[in-house]
Amino acid sequence: MITGKKYLIYNKVAIIGLGYVGLPLALQFAKKKFQVTAYDVNKKKILILKKKINPINDIKIPNNINFTNNTTDLEGSSFFIITVPTPITKTKKPDLSALKSATELVGKKIKRSSIVVYESTVYPGCTENFCVPILEKLSKMKLNKSFYCGYSPERINPEDKKKTIDKIVKVTSGSNNFSAGVIDFVYKKAIPAGTHKAKSIKIAESAKVIENIQRDLNIALVNELSLIFDKMNLNIHDILETASTKWNFMNFKPGLVGGHCIGIDPYYLTYKSQQLNYNPKVILAGRKINDQMPAEIMKKVLKYFRKKNQSHKQKKIIILGYSFKENSRDIRNSKVLELYRLIKKKCKKVDIFDPIVNVKEILKEHKIKLIKNIKKKYYYDAVILAVPHDEIIKLGKKNIINLAKKDALIIDIKNAL
Repeated sequence: MITGKKYLIYNKVAIIGLGYVGLPLALQFAKKKFQVTAYDVNKKKILILKKKINPINDIKIPNNINFTNNTTDLEGSSFFIITVPTPITKTKKPDLSALKSATELVGKKIKRSSIVVYESTVYPGCTENFCVPILEKLSKMKLNKSFYCGYSPERINPEDKKKTIDKIVKVTSGSNNFSAGVIDFVYKKAIPAGTHKAKSIKIAESAKVIENIQRDLNIALVNELSLIFDKMNLNIHDILETASTKWNFMNFKPGLVGGHCIGIDPYYLTYKSQQLNYNPKVILAGRKINDQMPAEIMKKVLKYFRKKNQSHKQKKIIILGYSFKENSRDIRNSKVLELYRLIKKKCKKVDIFDPIVNVKEILKEHKIKLIKNIKKKYYYDAVILAVPHDEIIKLGKKNIINLAKKDALIIDIKNAL
């Protein structure tokens, strides 16, 4: 809990948006004895949370959180944290609609000395050039005179039992020296792993996007290598295992790159870069490779049937795993959806099995009905192990292989078996 007269008003924290970022953050602040108002527009979610049910993970919900969708409840807070999603549009441009709505809401609630911190992923300059003008207009106050702003990029790894929010160093920044100091102080009290105070908001914003761009490019390189070596009938995983015997080789794995960060963040920086009349080459090349991987897997399936002189139209396919990565229930921007749709256009029957995701949510959002079990043996013409959840691997290598007919195709994207 914050002590000291000049910081006492910042004990009252309001968190806007209770998804994979906002909810764990609210729980962590409450755990450290802050007075937390946790706001979300989703009434159903608020009702669930008020019953002390955590829809994201099994972390216990403490009593000192006021879950609400009533905007009036925000008025007693002085430290606002905005954690709403920032996806991309169909044309790969930043979709700031949720960020704009949350900023408008907070702009009407802040008072003198309030601090507004953004955790949503944005392009460098977005906080000060897009969000601050909205705050100033609706509050009728000026930045650094009557209220303050900051940016602290989220580093949540959904459902990771080891790298939990309290164990990840928090980057902080502020609109001036005073706010930078207070924001860093507040987060330091909440996050045991500590903080790193960036020199400016733009630096903090930039650090966030390049963290994921670096990973995206490394995976893109390995994905391209896998395409090349596949044409040589060489197993990329055997090659990576051999190369990894060198001390400084980084052993990234090929696969489908989706999710709410890696598949999205590069487009935020390229958007800003293109505004400055520089068209990124390496970043977009990496994105192109990773975006095309579902199509490459589909091509491999069709090529196999052609090689066997078989028509693909009557074939039955099963995809194992639906979420964007293993052992996560998060289905946002999962490339398995794209893979499914591509194969569905070509083949008679395509089933998906995933024992850990919310099948009702997938049916509602994407009109896809996942199968509940996979008891049928020797049924499928192709088996694609796309997302190797522990729950899928526990089925056993033999049982997974037995899903396939004799001489069928089995694609183990991450070499999990």
